[in-house]
Amino acid sequence: MSGVKSDIILERLMSLHPKIIDLTLDRVWRLLAALDHPEQAMPPVIHIAGTNGKGSTLAMLRAGLEGAGLSCHAYTSPHLARFHERIRVAGELISEPDLSALLEECETANGGASITYFEITTVAALLAFARTAADYTLLEVGLGGRLDATNVVDQPALCVITPVSLDHQQFLGETVADIAGEKAGILKRGVPCVVGPQSDEALEVIEAKAARVGAPLLVYGQHWHVGIEHDRLVYQDETGLLDLPRPVLPGPHQIENAGAALAGLRALGVGQAEAAMTRAEWPARMQRLRDGALATAHPTLDLWLDGGHNPAAGTALAETLAGLPERPTYLVCGMLRTKDVSGFLRPLAAQARALRALSIPGEQATLTGAETAEAARAVGLEAREVAGVSEALAEIAGEDPNARVVICGSLYLAGAVLRMQA
Repeated sequence: MSGVKSDIILERLMSLHPKIIDLTLDRVWRLLAALDHPEQAMPPVIHIAGTNGKGSTLAMLRAGLEGAGLSCHAYTSPHLARFHERIRVAGELISEPDLSALLEECETANGGASITYFEITTVAALLAFARTAADYTLLEVGLGGRLDATNVVDQPALCVITPVSLDHQQFLGETVADIAGEKAGILKRGVPCVVGPQSDEALEVIEAKAARVGAPLLVYGQHWHVGIEHDRLVYQDETGLLDLPRPVLPGPHQIENAGAALAGLRALGVGQAEAAMTRAEWPARMQRLRDGALATAHPTLDLWLDGGHNPAAGTALAETLAGLPERPTYLVCGMLRTKDVSGFLRPLAAQARALRALSIPGEQATLTGAETAEAARAVGLEAREVAGVSEALAEIAGEDPNARVVICGSLYLAGAVLRMQA
């Protein structure tokens, strides 16, 4: 891999602020000003916030736009195997020379001042987007919305808020209403916002914020509807009905994410709806591992990888598993101690025969395998600790060679698995 120089720079940037997360926009504005405000020079922006489904919705929007021959920048986080995944310039992952040069330029302009890793790398992405022509810029919020480093565009073309639920309470607030208020911080006067399925509590907050700032909303269940009929996706809004293939991204929750993407394309008046369903790619979201080292080592196992890590993601994963052909299912799980482990695992107890728990390699905030196993047993899953993914798969293959295995619990674990697959 050619990421040596950028990896060294990224390591330096980690030391510029004592906290990984410190929500404020002051440092970002300072650096953007030093770089002559690249956020004002980007192609039209689609800004996406929410607790779950942001990345999948972005992937479908991008597929729909590119399917119509339009070019897109895209910014997502976190990365899985390599930082470069976060920044896609006019459809292509950023090159190592370009990334290194941009990071160095931002580091120099910052002049050693305090700034978080996410803030300075977000500014590097915006700089890349400002300097390369494209038709649209897709920005995924990192955390929250109101004070997220991506929330620096005065007049996006479109905003999207995917389902809001409990996650990152230590930063965003203890209730769904608090968190919805942070997500709704991306709303801008006169800019339409597609709103995915929400609890009444979240929707009330989003609607109130939209009324205050004058942002027109396109709300699931009010302005647009989506569902499955005869194994086809049917989408309807005031402009008419679309009869499309099911989304290529698996899981019942992807139907609603697909609806949000289609509502976004309709609001923009661009894009190719069928391409949004059939061409989207989004790794580690119920991704089937058919190739690579792990699949080759255990050819009889049905291997899947999912990076979901909060209670809503656990429910979505359980619903996805319930819809697959019946097969003995095992979980290989590693989680961070900042997450609601019981909330994630509880809905999965009815779908899995047993769980193997492990520590996420290289992550200081990982729960130990023993702690995750204990949490799994507390919600009714048979569980035991293992040393790593390879050991877990070998054990399961020995016991049940035709099993379905889902490696889950963290995007950081998913990244480690994808590196093992390479």
